[in-house]
Amino acid sequence: MAQTMVIGAGPAGLMAAEQLAAAGHEVLVAEAKSSVARKFLMAGKSGLNLTKDESFDTFMGAYGGAEDWLHPMVRAFDAQAVMAWASDLGQEMFTGSTGRVFPKVMKASPLLRAWLARLDQTGVEIRTRWRWQGWQDGALVFDTPAGERLFTPDATVLALGGASWARLGADGAWAPWLADKGVTLSPFEPANAALSVDWSQYMQPHFGSALKSVRWMAGALDSRGEATISARGLEGGGLYSLTPALRGGDPLFVDLLPDLGEKDLLARLASKNPKTTLSQWLKKTLHLPPQKIALFHEMKKRCGLPKLDEACAIKRLPVLNADLRPMDEAISTAGGVGRGALDRGLMLSALPGVFCAGEMLDWEAPTGGYLLTACLATGRWAGQSAVAWLER
Repeated sequence: MAQTMVIGAGPAGLMAAEQLAAAGHEVLVAEAKSSVARKFLMAGKSGLNLTKDESFDTFMGAYGGAEDWLHPMVRAFDAQAVMAWASDLGQEMFTGSTGRVFPKVMKASPLLRAWLARLDQTGVEIRTRWRWQGWQDGALVFDTPAGERLFTPDATVLALGGASWARLGADGAWAPWLADKGVTLSPFEPANAALSVDWSQYMQPHFGSALKSVRWMAGALDSRGEATISARGLEGGGLYSLTPALRGGDPLFVDLLPDLGEKDLLARLASKNPKTTLSQWLKKTLHLPPQKIALFHEMKKRCGLPKLDEACAIKRLPVLNADLRPMDEAISTAGGVGRGALDRGLMLSALPGVFCAGEMLDWEAPTGGYLLTACLATGRWAGQSAVAWLER
C-alpha cells in the first residue's frame, strides 16, 4: 500500500482519488477552499450538463487541437461511461433535445454528496483549507489551519484547475512552482468567455433579452446558439465556442436569419413598400423580435452601412467593439501544462511520480458537457497511470 496525495478536490481530483483508492492505496486529498468541488457546484446551478450524447467523432471534434491528445482518455471514459458512472451514484439521467445530458434533479449537489460518501467508504481522506505552497527540499508544502505541513507521498496527482473563477479555487497560482521545476507551460488565456460591448442607451430596454435562432461567426468558426444581451455586453453558449477565434482578433458577425437564404432575403427587400419603414419591415415581414431589430440598428449605425447593404447586414451583421471579458470571469481557460511536458500517462517528465489532470492541462472545449467529461476522463487516466507507476 502506497501513500498518495491528490491536490485539488474538483471533478478531476476526486476521480483520480477514486482510482488510487480502488487500487488499495492510501489517499489524502488536499483542497485549498473550505469546501470541495465549488466550480462543479456552480456549474450545476443552472442545470448540471455532465456530457453530451452524440457520436464519438463529433464529440471529440469539440476539443480542437487537443483532440488526438485527449482521444484515448475520453475513449476510455466517454459520454456513455459518464452516464453509467452517474447512474451508479444513484442519479437518474435524461438527454435533452440537443443531446446534452443532465441528472433528472438537474442539480450537482446530490451527485456530489453520493460521490463523497462513496469515496469516504473507500478510505479517501479529504482535508479542506489546505493550500498547496509548492515544494521544500523535495516535500510538498501546505498552509493549513494547524500551520505548515510537509508531505512526501509516493505519488501525487495535481488537479489544480485553470486560472478562471479564482473565488472558486482556480487561480493558476501553481504555475510558477511548476515552471521553477522545469515544466514548460503555455500562458493562460480565457476560454468560453462572455463579451464586453459598450452599448448605447438605445439598447438598455433589451438588457436581459435572449438572441435566439441566430448564427454567430468569427474567423473559421461558427455557432448556432443563443446569447443574452446584458448591460455589460453579450454572454451565452452560442458565443463561447468562438472564443479561440476572438482571442486571435477575428471580428464577430451574427446572422439574424440563418434559416433564410440571402437570395430570398434580397427578393423580400426588393418588394418592400417604399412607405414602409425599415423597422416595420423587419418586424412584420421578417418577423424579427425587438431585440434583434435593436441589435441590427445599433450595429448598422456604428458601421455606417448604406441602404444597399441592409440585406447583407441581416445575414452578416458586424458586432463592433466586442472584447472578451477578463479571464477570471471566463468559464474556463486555455493554457497550462502542455502535452510536451507529460508522458502518455499524464506524468510530468521533469517530476517522476507527479501527474496532472483536469483544466490545468493545456486543452479547451466549449460548454455543453465537453468540459466536465474531459475533466473526469483525464482525472481517471491520471489516477490509473499513478497506480500503474506505483506498481512498477
